[in-house]
Amino acid sequence: MSSGDTIKSTTGLALDINQVSHAFYLEGKTLPVLEDVSLKVEPGEFVALLGPSGCGKSTLLRLVAGLDNPIAGDIFEDGRPLLQPDPSRVVVFQDPTLYPWRSVWGNVSLGLQTRGKLTDDGRSHVDKTLEKVGLSQFANAWPHQLSGGMAQRTALARALVNHPRLLILDEPLGKLDSLTRIRMQQELVNLWREQRFTTLMVTHDVEEALLMANRVVVFSPRPARIIETIDVPLPYPRRRDDPRLVELRTQALQLLGADVPVA
Repeated sequence: MSSGDTIKSTTGLALDINQVSHAFYLEGKTLPVLEDVSLKVEPGEFVALLGPSGCGKSTLLRLVAGLDNPIAGDIFEDGRPLLQPDPSRVVVFQDPTLYPWRSVWGNVSLGLQTRGKLTDDGRSHVDKTLEKVGLSQFANAWPHQLSGGMAQRTALARALVNHPRLLILDEPLGKLDSLTRIRMQQELVNLWREQRFTTLMVTHDVEEALLMANRVVVFSPRPARIIETIDVPLPYPRRRDDPRLVELRTQALQLLGADVPVA
């Protein structure tokens, strides 16, 4: 399936970020973080956010997750105001934050357990989710026995087992070694294409954004404003040496103010 095809989804939610601004108040001073950000994300779409470190991308993810409310503007999901956290929106952070006293299976099943949904069907769903991320053989392992990639796959399974309609990824692959990161990029895209949840991902890796997303949104330094949105109409799986991807990479780097050597 090409990323240029019409995206059809029965699970992903529509997201409408409308003229959102946000600021922090530190020591009696106002620190603007987001400035008049507007972005529409279609159901089942995969959108990556790029920008300088500290510009406000992760703050935008917190607003979309419902963990904070913007000081100006509105956020809507499926046309309804987004005002608080909801199990349909799940965040995966750079640090897997697994509970060391729970096994892999115990960590993945936690959300279902706390909501009273760890029935026979729920247990079966945990097993199937672990199979999808390649961790069935490690279901009884403890977090300290896992590699970095396995721990992050556990965190991903913990998110997916709750049937998210919006998966929010805050640099989830940033601490992985390069080979594990490449494998995880492929696994995430495969899971997204299979389940069609809407995905919003922050990354500092331009190539990663172009390999994974339908669209890449480029932000300015803080306070973050959208500089440009780059469509990525390339079929999956994508190749790093695809001349079209290399051209888009050059465009994104130039927007970010990076020096791009002439080939």
